Amino acid sequence: MKLVTPRVALAFRLALRELRGGLRGFYIFLACIALGTGAIAAVNSVSQSITDTIASQGQELLAGDVRFELNNREATQQEMGFLRGLGQVSTSTGLRSMARKPDGSDQALVEVKAVDNAYPLYGKFTAEPDYTLSALLSDQNGTYGAVAAPLLLERLGLAVGDEILLGNATLSITGTVKTEPDALSEGFGFAPRLVVSWQALAASGLIQTGSLVEHVYKIKLDDPSERGSVRDRATTELPSAGWSIRTSDRAAPSLTENITRFSQFLTLVGLTALIVGGVGVANAVRAFLDAKRTTIATFKCLGAPAAVVVLVYLFQIAIIAFAGILIGLVLGILSPMLAAQFLAQFLPVSTEPTLYPGALLIAALFGILTTLAFAIMPLGHAREVPATALFREQGFEARRLPSWPYILLAALFMAALASLAILTAYDRYIAVIFVCAIVFAFVILRAVAALIAWLAKRSPRVNSPALRLAIGNIHRPGALTPSVVLSLGLGLALLVTLTLIDGNLRRQLTGRMADGAPNFFFVDIQSAEVENFRSLINRQAPEGKLVEVPMLRGRILALNGKDVTKIQVPPGGQWVLRGDRGITYSESKPENSSLTEGSWWPKDYGGEPLVSFSSEEARELGLKIGDTVTVNVLGRNLTAKIANLRKVEWESLSINFVMVFSPNTFRGAPHAWLATLTDPSATPAVEAAILKSVTNTYPTITSVRVKDAIDIVNTLVAQLATAIRAAASVALISSILVLAGALAAGNRARTHDAVVLKTLGATRAMLIRAFSYEYLILGIATAVFALIAGGAAAWFIVSRIMRIPSTFLPDVAGLTLITALVLTVGIGLIGTWRILGQKAAPVLREL
Repeated sequence: MKLVTPRVALAFRLALRELRGGLRGFYIFLACIALGTGAIAAVNSVSQSITDTIASQGQELLAGDVRFELNNREATQQEMGFLRGLGQVSTSTGLRSMARKPDGSDQALVEVKAVDNAYPLYGKFTAEPDYTLSALLSDQNGTYGAVAAPLLLERLGLAVGDEILLGNATLSITGTVKTEPDALSEGFGFAPRLVVSWQALAASGLIQTGSLVEHVYKIKLDDPSERGSVRDRATTELPSAGWSIRTSDRAAPSLTENITRFSQFLTLVGLTALIVGGVGVANAVRAFLDAKRTTIATFKCLGAPAAVVVLVYLFQIAIIAFAGILIGLVLGILSPMLAAQFLAQFLPVSTEPTLYPGALLIAALFGILTTLAFAIMPLGHAREVPATALFREQGFEARRLPSWPYILLAALFMAALASLAILTAYDRYIAVIFVCAIVFAFVILRAVAALIAWLAKRSPRVNSPALRLAIGNIHRPGALTPSVVLSLGLGLALLVTLTLIDGNLRRQLTGRMADGAPNFFFVDIQSAEVENFRSLINRQAPEGKLVEVPMLRGRILALNGKDVTKIQVPPGGQWVLRGDRGITYSESKPENSSLTEGSWWPKDYGGEPLVSFSSEEARELGLKIGDTVTVNVLGRNLTAKIANLRKVEWESLSINFVMVFSPNTFRGAPHAWLATLTDPSATPAVEAAILKSVTNTYPTITSVRVKDAIDIVNTLVAQLATAIRAAASVALISSILVLAGALAAGNRARTHDAVVLKTLGATRAMLIRAFSYEYLILGIATAVFALIAGGAAAWFIVSRIMRIPSTFLPDVAGLTLITALVLTVGIGLIGTWRILGQKAAPVLREL
């Protein structure tokens, strides 16, 4: 121990002295670590900023301490008594409907929210003009006021002061919405908001039997400490209420989970950039040690133990890595404040400077482990090379492995890096797939590099000296082939994967899905209106196909008698249990589905309630034929046995349900109807006429033009794709840095080659052609790998996870090939140009 301490101290002093000469050779190293660490720190800091703000502002975002939601029915007197016993109650009702201009010339889908005078219990609703909400919604001379989202006025060409029709009621637009405190907790809306009073909603006649309505009761607790026990009390005292309960500590669970998932994805992309940067670390360390061969040889000749030599350079690498990690952490610290400037209007982001130690610690650990995992092997090479070989300008071109302790250490750090990625992930299954994919990609890239070298070595002799020299450079000892393929291949493959996923998703939305989708969905058709509604559609669209099904809403309470809140469900199946689901009943199997297990019930079936369950969702929930599902519909708990499983084509956008019950389950239950109209020959003018006719004839029926909904989703996908591409560009920038570092690392050997060849009569033009051919071959080979690997990854995600048809896009192939060639040839020639200008005499004296 006494001997070890002085050696460590000596190695540290020598490391500091060498660093006085500057960071030459380590700038790529520094940039790679800073970029990867910064990306991970930024993503996690912004994500934590949003989730922490949601948690800290839960009361304002929920507009209450507790939120109770009932679908398609109001709370009974007993239930209202229970709610009032908890504290002050604010009641609101939400539904979708059609808002119309008084002259019937235009209409638009709106998200209606009817509120009482107590709303909001927390936070503040602000409008333009800045009057109280009760004043804006009050009855003025028999006309109720309404506050509309600016988008609604823009779509209908209206202004404050104009009138608008909602159902059977005439409303006066008294203001526009500026801030709605509980908008995020209400969930994503496909239409602009229209806020009205309870009295106005009652006058509209929109709430009828079977209407799809959400009744929300928000409570300001008399004793806030009871918040944690409210759910259990409600379940115990009113077990059949069937309400969905949310507390302010989980004001927007769906938003929080989606942000967490998205941040995990971006973290993995950032980790990809860091791992790509790890290749740059290895190249930089190898090039740095190659430049220090004389110093290392001197140390060894003066009796320095190999361990001290390794420690000297390990300390230098650690100090520079610390600087890179520190730069990345600073980026992570600044990111929430920068993000707040862009996200504040959409998401709750704190604008105050705040540190997120957990996010920064994770990023720092990723940076440290990546540095050590990729730097150990080159250090092991330096330890093994004898001083005589170093003085003879040899040693680092040899590709033999270092001694086993260094291999073991590198493997341990790699395993620690993979474990950290899995343990910190929201979805560990996805993280495991990611780690396996990275390992597989590295193995394949090594194999691709070896294959390129093997093919070059066995290629037939060509007449062109420049091409012959290029082919020789690809397979010779110390060739750039492995470094170029490794550095560029992973980043390009990631870019191809993300671009193909985005392209296929857009193609599905705007192509196949849009072509096969219905033209319209019609919601809240009353049973008494069905016949006349059908006649109207037949007149307006005689060639169209109208499909009508009964529509109810229900929430799954238990699976096989077990409360769903106590069941661990994979992320893929959680949406089925979250809130109310649309359900229906049918004597026969739906047209757009096929049975995978079991059989359909007879048309005159009258036994115990049966249900047909979507096979994919059943698999996620662990359900099989014979299991039971308990749902709450219209305040009643019903238990049905799974009779069959069926494959549902969700991408068809036709009428689909997770659960289809046997008709006897809901015999006599009040409900509305849902219909779709499909008419491929309908022009936009015909669609507009249908929409206008239905809305004016049946003002309480909600009409949704499917193309409009697809356009909204397409816009969202485009916005997400922009964020994903921005994250992927970090990995590509890291690849470019690594490529530049790899080419710089080979400059010494290239300089010797160029000088010898020029001495033997080679011209600068011939050498430029030779190097261009070499980089061209490597660029094409890397692009081919990126297209194959990225295409395979995109196919798996699109067809196996998203379950939509996957198509290879030629424009992606062309863009990838051009990018690879520009980067390899461009960066290669930039570095080569300086080499070709070297004077021969100084170089020849060192040979």
